[in-house]
Amino acid sequence: MDIGEYVSDLQRQLLSAAESADASTRAAAERLAAGLDAATRLVLLDALSAAAGEITRDLAPGAVDVRLRGRDIEFVVTPSRAETEHDDPPAPDVDLDDASTSRTTLRLPDALKVRVDEAAAADGLSVNTWLVRAVAAALQPKNRRAAQRTLRTGDSFAGWVR
Repeated sequence: MDIGEYVSDLQRQLLSAAESADASTRAAAERLAAGLDAATRLVLLDALSAAAGEITRDLAPGAVDVRLRGRDIEFVVTPSRAETEHDDPPAPDVDLDDASTSRTTLRLPDALKVRVDEAAAADGLSVNTWLVRAVAAALQPKNRRAAQRTLRTGDSFAGWVR
């Protein structure tokens, strides 16, 4: 997203507002308009970052990141696992319908158990089926690589900005 057009529009509006004023006020407005570029870009970036933060709260566990590349702003949307599983269900390496099963005791913190119950209900599945699918999806090589963080060097940055 190129915010240059928004900066230019703000500069034009400032000069337009000063047209009816005297010569010294018009000159002051021209000087202000010339210096507005950097300040306006910072304010717009701050506003876009705040908007991305609000959207991320609504998308959780998905996320929207704002990235700055040179003078261009990019939005990167990371969907939640549930959304990506619905779009492209994982092909399990094991037969999940296999008649032989093993019993495993799983101890979850109460808050996490509540979230698992809600997620299973939202998907219309039993907790057991939901957990089996979650474990199978987590073991997929594609998903495991995506979950690993890579160290970036050069002109790329990763993280949160407020």
